[in-house]
Amino acid sequence: MAYPEDLMSEGEQVVAHKHSHWKMLLLPYLALIVTLGLGIWLALLAKDATSPWNSIGLIAIGVVALTSIVWLFLVPFVRWRTTHFVITTDRVMAREGVINRSSIDIPMSRISSVRFKQGLTDRIFGCGTLIIESSSQEPLEFDDIPKVEQIHSFIYREVNDNPLDDYHKRAPQPTQSYPQQDNRRG
Repeated sequence: MAYPEDLMSEGEQVVAHKHSHWKMLLLPYLALIVTLGLGIWLALLAKDATSPWNSIGLIAIGVVALTSIVWLFLVPFVRWRTTHFVITTDRVMAREGVINRSSIDIPMSRISSVRFKQGLTDRIFGCGTLIIESSSQEPLEFDDIPKVEQIHSFIYREVNDNPLDDYHKRAPQPTQSYPQQDNRRG
């Protein structure tokens, strides 16, 4: 999904548009599976009971299961889906939220250093924490960025603006030819 064109300045292009890494959804998906399994099991137990309270028990199980699914699965999923980390040719943007939105834009020209860190789990999943220091603020940490090494390298190249450092703009190296010397003695 492309980032909205009306939020960008003239000539600005999106280079990378990422959501947080999908590992953030492991626990919500586990909660969904456990809630559904437990709800079905309890519903089968309540259905087998010969009590006039069967329908009330089924309704209570349904309400608790639905509330758990919304709170433990749907809210984290929507939070993940509405979290955007966008890198353009001019700036780095982070946006999150549905009802209460928060945003930060960092112009490339203001970035003084960029680094990343990865723990063992992050290395296994291929993500990490990107740390951006701008000239006037405390370092900003963006957690669970997919392919954090590539994002780090791109921002580093853009901040340094060294055309010989860009992999896609490499200048051809001049070749020098040396005359062959005859090293034979004779």
